[in-house]
Amino acid sequence: MGTYAGFVDAYYLKAEGARSIGKKATDKDVDLNAQYVVDWLRGLSQTQLHGARFLRAYWYEGAYDKSDDRSKKQSEYHDAIAYTPGIRLRLGQLKKRRSRLEEPIRDALRATVGSLEIPEDQFFTEFDKHWTFSPDLQQKGVDTLITLDMVRLASRSVFDAAVLISGDADLAEVIRTVQDYGVRVLIATPNLRKVAREIDRLADDVIELSEKDIKKMLTYDAAKRRSQTE
Repeated sequence: MGTYAGFVDAYYLKAEGARSIGKKATDKDVDLNAQYVVDWLRGLSQTQLHGARFLRAYWYEGAYDKSDDRSKKQSEYHDAIAYTPGIRLRLGQLKKRRSRLEEPIRDALRATVGSLEIPEDQFFTEFDKHWTFSPDLQQKGVDTLITLDMVRLASRSVFDAAVLISGDADLAEVIRTVQDYGVRVLIATPNLRKVAREIDRLADDVIELSEKDIKKMLTYDAAKRRSQTE
């Protein structure tokens, strides 16, 4: 029958899952129901994996630096994930980076200022008094952890199949490598269009999560959302 394991890029699942049902995957509004994700993975034994034994889910997320005000609350959330039966938590980092919108917006403003013949320095000094670009958050180290775990475990014949919940093209090489060890790789996703072509072509099977499953995997705090907009 064989054994299989799940490899869950939690940020990808949360972001694409929320987007697929018309929600926004902000940290304040949406979290993942880790137990249901594990239950869904276990259920594959009766469908795509034909009686195989579920080993565990490896769960990957970026963590705020301890100096960040959000770190304490996130740590409590991660503790809950870590204590969920069937999950091994693996943490990368969340790093701030310059907003992707800042440069194109400033370029457009420079063009506008030039046509109006307003001194550029004077304009941007005033603009910066009224607008601040919030930095984007970028996961660091998560793909590396996924790669290390999948290759290490496959090389030891720990599992016969891997269910990867991700759509990142950077994982193409790890898929090739574990397949060379004889492992089947299934990609699971909330949205087939959000799976990079590089890994879609390599996967032994691609599973699109149903809307029903996505809604159970996500916890959406509508009351909190309303309080933020009122």
